[in-house]
Amino acid sequence: MVMGNYRVCYCFTRKFKVTEAEPPLDVKELFNKYSGGSNHMTADQLRRFLEDADEHTASVSDVELIIERLLHKRHHHLAKLINRKSLSLEDFHHFLFSTELNSPIRSQVHQDMSAPLSHYYIYTGHNSYLTGNQLSSNCSEVPIIKALKLGVRVIELDLWPNSSKSNVHVLHGRTLTSPVKLMECLKAIKEYAFVASPYPVIITLEDHLTPSLQAKVAQMITETFGSMLYFPKSENFEELPSPENLKYRILISTKPPKEYLETEDVRRCSSQKSQVSDVDDDAWSEHKSFKSGSDKSDHDETTDLLKTKKSPSSPVYKQLIAIHAGKPKNGLKDALKVEKDKVRRLSLAEQALAKAAGNHGQDVVRFTQKNILRIYPKGTRITSSNYKPLMGWLHGAQMVAFNMQGYGRSLWLMHGMFRANGGCGYVKKPDFLMRCGSKNEVFNPKAKLQPKTSLKVKIYMGDGWHLDFKKTHFDKYSPPDFFTRVGIAGASVDKAMKKTKIKEDNWTPVWNEEFTFPLAVPELALLRIEVHSYNMSEKHDFAGQICLPVSELRPGIRAVPLCNRKGDQYTSARLLMRFEFI
Repeated sequence: MVMGNYRVCYCFTRKFKVTEAEPPLDVKELFNKYSGGSNHMTADQLRRFLEDADEHTASVSDVELIIERLLHKRHHHLAKLINRKSLSLEDFHHFLFSTELNSPIRSQVHQDMSAPLSHYYIYTGHNSYLTGNQLSSNCSEVPIIKALKLGVRVIELDLWPNSSKSNVHVLHGRTLTSPVKLMECLKAIKEYAFVASPYPVIITLEDHLTPSLQAKVAQMITETFGSMLYFPKSENFEELPSPENLKYRILISTKPPKEYLETEDVRRCSSQKSQVSDVDDDAWSEHKSFKSGSDKSDHDETTDLLKTKKSPSSPVYKQLIAIHAGKPKNGLKDALKVEKDKVRRLSLAEQALAKAAGNHGQDVVRFTQKNILRIYPKGTRITSSNYKPLMGWLHGAQMVAFNMQGYGRSLWLMHGMFRANGGCGYVKKPDFLMRCGSKNEVFNPKAKLQPKTSLKVKIYMGDGWHLDFKKTHFDKYSPPDFFTRVGIAGASVDKAMKKTKIKEDNWTPVWNEEFTFPLAVPELALLRIEVHSYNMSEKHDFAGQICLPVSELRPGIRAVPLCNRKGDQYTSARLLMRFEFI
């Protein structure tokens, strides 16, 4: 197929073709093995291959549907080939290179979902209503909808009175962000909460309201969500419910009203000591005071709310709270104490987590075995960038809150983690983070760990860019010069990055290169893959990326889809790779 002409210096024209690369030697050997040396692979032979590759039973009828689908896609104009019900070597190669038929990870929920919520990493958004930066972008229900469609399970809303103090707006307070009405956000959550996943959505409220507006919010929430809203049977849990028991339910998490006055007093004292004005800045890092549950200043306390009507149809604000965010009295060490008959949520800024990990790492792990720990971006990330999430996950933090409207490699890692478990937004924490010995000993994140296993990755080839990009996207004068970077993000001992050779002037590069990665903590390792086009004089051109949870990789030859910088999957660009654990 002719990709087009490339004009050079107005005098010369270079012509290039996109040629279909022949199947790799490993693919040919697999085909010969399962076809018995024949030129065609029958449905029963493909079934045996699938059972060996995936270690589960496949029916002949299912396999026949796969063959029919593949042949129709490849030979839709030739009825004779569609009806033959067997695969040639080239058909088999196309099957292996199909991201729809041969994906690198499972697409179904497969983990135990009956454990308490604290046993899971939860897909968490930060300032979920912002469309862009933290200082001047618009607030809208649209980014909330996008996050829910992506599978995000924790939505954060900042509640402020409107100018007349008669209604409630959602906005990033003390900034130039334009508000959105709370009701618009609640309606969006109700409509899209369970589009991507049936498991519970948690709304974390940052409350800056008067008692009368709190009561109004309580009414809005109960009327909007109705039976979807989860009401706790008692004020305190000894153990949180499970995602399975909370399917299609919505939970509210915030600080009880009685604690807001204390937090406001802390904020006022802190503001007298420092001119730092960004409301997201971490109190531990900046002022040696402590801020938890809410990562921003809160409203004045009132006891009047508790005197309002308590009928089941309109419960008071406090009764809506399913997961309480508490305020510690005596610093970080005290904040991390585990209470026998109480479960709570604690919030730390990213730099506060770094301090906690350095000084109280095992206390953090112990705390997160029962309680919820939420980590949020530091206030100086005004462009809605994100931090590295692995430290939080390694210490058991369930809610590593990210700016989902942001960008960059950290967000790619977040996308990668929550591709696990069918993309349902809940990923079971590794067993080693949940173990507690007879002397209350827990996992030590600082311990020197030895490799448990190794992941061998082979990159055969790539294809599809000529369908997703214009011919001059990467180079005005010739086809792209692709190379692939592949590596591990995870525990510090596992981090590594390697790259293939550069394949010049080729839309369908063939590398056939293999790399091995020793893994000490494979449970939290993410496989990073990036493709770039080499550029001698400037920055290399981006050509796709994806992050995949190592624990979910399906061994064998797989088709790996590529995504753009925002995390949206390209239509055609993909890699053919092989994964093997040794």
